[in-house]
Amino acid sequence: NLDRLAENGARFLDFHSNGAVCSPTRAALVTGQYQQRIGIPSVVVAREDGPTHRDGIKPAHTTFAELLRTVGYRTGLFGKWHLGYYPKHNPTLHGFDRFRGYVSGNVDFFSHVDQAGRLDWWNGPELQDESGYTTHLITHHSLEFIEANKDHPFCLYVAHEAPHYPYQGPNDSAERVAGTVPKRVTGSRKQQKAAYREMVSELDKGVGQIVDQLDRFELSRKTLVFFFSDNGATKLGSCGPLRGNKGTIWEGGHRIPAIAYWPTTILPSVISETAVGMDLVPTMLSLADVPYAESDFDGISIASLLKTSTPLPSRSLFWDVGKGRSAVRHDHWKLVSVPDSAEPMLFDLSSDIGEKKNVASENPQVTQRMSESLADWRRDVGSE
Repeated sequence: NLDRLAENGARFLDFHSNGAVCSPTRAALVTGQYQQRIGIPSVVVAREDGPTHRDGIKPAHTTFAELLRTVGYRTGLFGKWHLGYYPKHNPTLHGFDRFRGYVSGNVDFFSHVDQAGRLDWWNGPELQDESGYTTHLITHHSLEFIEANKDHPFCLYVAHEAPHYPYQGPNDSAERVAGTVPKRVTGSRKQQKAAYREMVSELDKGVGQIVDQLDRFELSRKTLVFFFSDNGATKLGSCGPLRGNKGTIWEGGHRIPAIAYWPTTILPSVISETAVGMDLVPTMLSLADVPYAESDFDGISIASLLKTSTPLPSRSLFWDVGKGRSAVRHDHWKLVSVPDSAEPMLFDLSSDIGEKKNVASENPQVTQRMSESLADWRRDVGSE
């Protein structure tokens, strides 16, 4: 089904998540700003004694759901939130009319217990478990939301858990028990790659059901479907020729699959322009005719790129994944700064997508200019 979207929509070759792990990317996705401005530069952990456990989105941070509601959109989130554990962080206080899902980084796919041993399945602001495989429940609630709102403008955020650990296929059983911290957060199944494939397969089926539901109610031609990931693949998946994987500053950590599908509006195509998750907020606002100030966002609208193939303006994009690892991208150049390298590294992604050849010494002016740009950005967003 994802292949169907890719074949009939626009497939991105150079789309990126704002972070290389869950929470930071989601903070940027819902606000249109760099996650460092939101105060969520790293994963919000489940352990109560963890350093980031009390972090989360704040009332001052406006989400796309809040903005779309101002012009009559009905909003729903089904699946993973991961932007705060406490009642003040609940999605229903941040613009979402409907929320069924979990607020932590991952839950058992059957018992819905998080990695700290707490039940984590919510109906709005209330903790309320229900029976079922997480992927199937997310799809089920998404289908119900579409049917309930078929006669109204709506925005549906489908945040699948799959293929995040614990690695459990639809025919496995619950392992985590409420009140007990799991010994292995990844689960006990030995054939993890097989489980990973099963999880992706169920996600793919769910995407197909959602697209079919749009067709059923004749909504496809007036609905943009945008599919992407919150970070690069783990070692169980594949990042192809890219260096690194989830959690790293390399392309494998944040260059991700992305598809835009909108029959008759977006023609089948391959897009090589560089875009990033935080661009989706101004894009949605542009498409929904919601007035906004460009200065309110770090992202930019890619609506014209999607509809008329209008090139995006040249700009610099930045990443900071913690522990002194940061990067800046400008056109085909990428500068990477990591603690185990005395000097920043420069890569020409137009000829070296695998980031194998450091060309900093051959391009000192580019290296200097981008190093200064990265330092300025870190000061601006408080990432020093």
